[in-house]
Amino acid sequence: DLGFERRTGADELAGHGRGSVRWRSRHSRCPDNPRMAKEKSIYICTECGGTSAKWLGKCPSCEAWNTLVESVAEAAPKNRYTIGMGTSAGAGPRGLIASQPVATLSEIEASDVDRQPTGIDELDRVLGGGIVAGGVVLIGGDPGIGKSTLLLQALDELSKNMKTLYVTGEESGAQVALRSRRLGLGKSQVRVLAEIQLEKVAATLEQEQPAVCVIDSIQTVYSDQLTSAPGSVAQVRECAAQLTRIAKSTGITIILVGHVTKEGALAGPRVLEHIVDTVLYFEGDTHSSFRLVRAIKNRFGAVNEIGVFAMTEKGLRGVANPSAIFLSTHGDPVAGSCVLVTLEGTRPLLVEIQALVDSGGPSPRRLSVGIERDRLAMMLAVLHRHAGVSASDQDVFVNAVGGVRISEPAADLAVMLAIQSSLRGKALPRGFIAFGEVGLAGEVRPAPRGQERLREAAKLGFSVAIVPKANAPKKPIEGLTIHAVERIEQAIDLVRGL
Repeated sequence: DLGFERRTGADELAGHGRGSVRWRSRHSRCPDNPRMAKEKSIYICTECGGTSAKWLGKCPSCEAWNTLVESVAEAAPKNRYTIGMGTSAGAGPRGLIASQPVATLSEIEASDVDRQPTGIDELDRVLGGGIVAGGVVLIGGDPGIGKSTLLLQALDELSKNMKTLYVTGEESGAQVALRSRRLGLGKSQVRVLAEIQLEKVAATLEQEQPAVCVIDSIQTVYSDQLTSAPGSVAQVRECAAQLTRIAKSTGITIILVGHVTKEGALAGPRVLEHIVDTVLYFEGDTHSSFRLVRAIKNRFGAVNEIGVFAMTEKGLRGVANPSAIFLSTHGDPVAGSCVLVTLEGTRPLLVEIQALVDSGGPSPRRLSVGIERDRLAMMLAVLHRHAGVSASDQDVFVNAVGGVRISEPAADLAVMLAIQSSLRGKALPRGFIAFGEVGLAGEVRPAPRGQERLREAAKLGFSVAIVPKANAPKKPIEGLTIHAVERIEQAIDLVRGL
């Protein structure tokens, strides 16, 4: 007994002979069958979306640890198709999937994408000039950092020239209206929909046909085709994929708001970031008035571009001169402070690096904020081996002012000079800047786009610079005295003589 029973349709009983014989499992989940099948559980990786029949400490697909989460297995779709070599899509009871025409890359007509500015200059800079028709943007950040506020302001500016839609799954329409009035957008023409069911959102998009749509947030949206709860890996992945298909087929620009984990990464499967065209992250401390929006992925613009905003009573406002917020206002030069010219996307920024070296115990601490801790340990070893500056029995603390995170190695030279200044208790001269990567052999390597960094420093009134020899300009820069070095010990000796 295979557990199946034969059911005869009305057409066969009537003698029409259409073959309306159906087979049904006696153990299927139906109202007249008391034997209910037990729901099967699978484990889904929150990083890559891979599945496993049982829980494992490490994901078998991406080898990430402790990322498998239990979920209910989804039923297989009813309509199945057979992949074959035929050209007819209707052959046989299951059907064959027809092949599609293939084009040669050189024969495909392509043109530059048109961009629509959002009216917020700093947001346009991060996006690469504006939004693109049919593009999908994912923006994430800590709760309360300003994601919804910024997008509501952008939609209000865009609504003056095109039709916009704000889909909210976390707030009611009245709450969105109250927030818009607090931002001074009382006469906004943005259309609002409070809905979390994907099918209803898709139907509204088809009816309204907006040019730009914001989904706030993707973790609250669910599809009736899946049985899992909203926010689960399966729901987030399927809803994001369906919304991406809608964007590509209709030309609607869709902006997805995503939650973040306690580590600061976007919640949900890692595949979510691969599906979309652009990924933006909000950075900054919620206790500070300044916010940074960084592009992690952008198919239509530069990566690692940042936009700087200030939170005001009327919402987020772009900062015209972001270097000013990353520089402390000291009356006189202080020991342990060095200004770095870093590069964020296409924009050179001046950031103050502060170091504090204090007497430690048998186990000295190495703490850094905005700088990688492993990088700091390496720089201390290079200072000791090649420059004779030892801090092996000292506590070393390094901080990048303003809450900015610096990942480029061109910050090495400035960090080392700040540590040396704090250890000696002697301040660097007023108007001093430095940048350059330092290798394990003590050599000072060039930084990309050094001329732009120097011009930005000169424009802001800095007068003395220590840079790698390869970054020394061929023509002098007015008002800026440049010292080119090849090794870290040369830089230390120059600083002691200034």
